[in-house]
Amino acid sequence: MVRRAQERTSAKVEHRFGADGYITVGNLTNTPEELNGKGRMFSHITVAPHSGIGYHEHDGDTEIYYVLSGKAAHNDIGTITTIEKGDVTFTPSGFGHGVDNKSDEPVELIALIIYD
Repeated sequence: MVRRAQERTSAKVEHRFGADGYITVGNLTNTPEELNGKGRMFSHITVAPHSGIGYHEHDGDTEIYYVLSGKAAHNDIGTITTIEKGDVTFTPSGFGHGVDNKSDEPVELIALIIYD
């Protein structure tokens, strides 16, 4: 199966988990069934300049980010580090994270949420 770019859905989400600004979530899969019941999200996320994904915790699932471009602050249960192109973050169930893009350039991520 091939999913053409024009077949994918996307949405602008403002103040995600209480963060400033907005993100754009471009779904790489259109339904959870496409992940065979093993996850709920496989997306291309663009964090707009001076925007973020607020700190949130995972319960029953794990989220992985792969950074495609840009630099941002990543809050890993209170430890703030810079993430940039090529970096991977891993947030298991019972832990939390957030992303803050303080730059003038967008940050692009691939996000995958899988069930425990």
